[in-house]
Amino acid sequence: MKNIRNVAIIAHVDHGKTTIVDQLLKYSGTFRDNEQVDTRVMDSNDIERERGITILAKTTAIDHNGCRINILDTPGHADFGGEVERIMNMVDGVLLVVDAYEGTMPQTRFVLKKALEAKVTPILVVNKIDKDTARPKEVVDEVIDLFIELGADIDQLDFPVVYMSAINGTSSLDPDKTTQKPGMDPILDMIVDYIPSPKVDINGSLQFQPALLDYNDYVGRIGIGVVKRGKIKANEMVSCVRLDGSIKQFRIAKMFGFIGLKKIEIEEAEAGDIIAISGLPDISVGETVCEVGKEDALPILRIDEPTLQMTFGVNTSPFVGREGKIVTARKILERLQKETERDVSLRVDLVPNDSESFIVSGRGELHLSILIENMRREGFELQVSKPEIIKKEINGVICEPFEDVQIDVPEEYVGSVIEALGNREGTMLNMENKENQVRLNYVVPSRGLIGFSTEFMTMTKGYGIINHTFKEYSKLAGDSVGERKLGVLVSMENGKSTAYALGQLEDRGVMFIEPGTDVYEGMIVGEHTHENDLAVNVVKGKNLTNTRSAGKDHTVVLKRPRLLSLEYCLDYINSDELVEVTPVNFRMRKRILNTAERKKFDSRK
Repeated sequence: MKNIRNVAIIAHVDHGKTTIVDQLLKYSGTFRDNEQVDTRVMDSNDIERERGITILAKTTAIDHNGCRINILDTPGHADFGGEVERIMNMVDGVLLVVDAYEGTMPQTRFVLKKALEAKVTPILVVNKIDKDTARPKEVVDEVIDLFIELGADIDQLDFPVVYMSAINGTSSLDPDKTTQKPGMDPILDMIVDYIPSPKVDINGSLQFQPALLDYNDYVGRIGIGVVKRGKIKANEMVSCVRLDGSIKQFRIAKMFGFIGLKKIEIEEAEAGDIIAISGLPDISVGETVCEVGKEDALPILRIDEPTLQMTFGVNTSPFVGREGKIVTARKILERLQKETERDVSLRVDLVPNDSESFIVSGRGELHLSILIENMRREGFELQVSKPEIIKKEINGVICEPFEDVQIDVPEEYVGSVIEALGNREGTMLNMENKENQVRLNYVVPSRGLIGFSTEFMTMTKGYGIINHTFKEYSKLAGDSVGERKLGVLVSMENGKSTAYALGQLEDRGVMFIEPGTDVYEGMIVGEHTHENDLAVNVVKGKNLTNTRSAGKDHTVVLKRPRLLSLEYCLDYINSDELVEVTPVNFRMRKRILNTAERKKFDSRK
């Protein structure tokens, strides 16, 4: 049998998982000496690179001293937690990466809990040991406390520790940073010596279970997973035991293995190998591929239910088609359905009696905003509604999702954070002080967190850190959670905004636009200082008389407008508003554009 180790890298966002994979690939001799290699090579799409986050789990493999090590780089963000859980089913060990200064964070807890439940063997990697603020010994103690708190058994508590600086490519087995040496041998040797090889039966009948999906236009849907038993060959007929228990036979069209960053076509694989197969157009996560006539299903993998939904629709603003190429409902629906081919946590439903809108459900705001961002870059124009939580009935009680929230802020901002979370029905669990920094632990309804991150950053002047992860469904909190308190300034005219008009409105609130911006009736142009909405004219020019010269208009000095990002807009809008998304702009607007009609509608409410 081959000498194989299957291992996943798990960590909180930004603790260095992907950088470590870079170094392992580099030091294992996977790349040729003259090969041009980017940093964070595993983050393959543009958004992953720009934001420095891993969105989709990636598979790679390296060879070390005659052993094939398959490595899965997992997402650290809570919205993609479903992938982490399924990956635990494919591996026998995990590298738990923890920042040498920050220590254990909410996502560390989340991913470690999944690993301990799956009974995989852990190795602790304390990264960023080169930082002046590094405190490796305390961090290892924090991790031991977390293991105990999560109910780890004696074997799991006896984990080895490797100290490294992934950015510098150095590692050692000693917490003293002067012992760091270039290379990754300590960690590679540890994987080979300490993590068990897959417990599989190479001579039994075939069992293969996809835990992840991929898709390409040539071969369709691809199932990625580990061969649990027996052997599998390209072009052979196999049976698939579906999620509903039915059986479908199909021929394996293509089979891929992984080495370095390449997916290579292979003819045969055996128990313990991580592979990708195509041939069944609707293969799904958790189904079992078996030999024909020897159908023996593995336990079905749990897929996290969506907790948030939004309405995606055709752009109905007066500017439709100006900035994007793809604007029709048919194309938007095709694109959304294609996304569900590879993303099992995403659901797309049609809106009853409305052929132009679709309800898209996902795991959280980040999950859905990344889909919108991808579509925008592909040339789509669309409009989206405020994200809403998905309620569930449990034992006759209407329940909503709640999240564990951990906040780190300087002392002077604690009062305002506690007040803000109190208004959002948050319950404080714990508060601890550490050298002018305060750590707060809360349980907050998910809808109370929609729009909170923007307010939180303003409130803490950018010094606060907030992390949250899904906890459970529980009884519905109060009604007032999640709506914005302040009103907005809404344009009542079409045209180009002028400096003169904006200058006269500055004392009414904060502007979102600059002079010379194209606006339409019903478009949101600023934030009002009071709770009501105000219709304003931002296109009014200055009346010129024979005594005043035309040049005077240029002396208006305006405050800088507030910059709008996609996440900011989604956080900001209320339920009677929409975000218009195009390849060039984000605009916020009222659902009812006509000022008189909107006033009538509001007075009826």
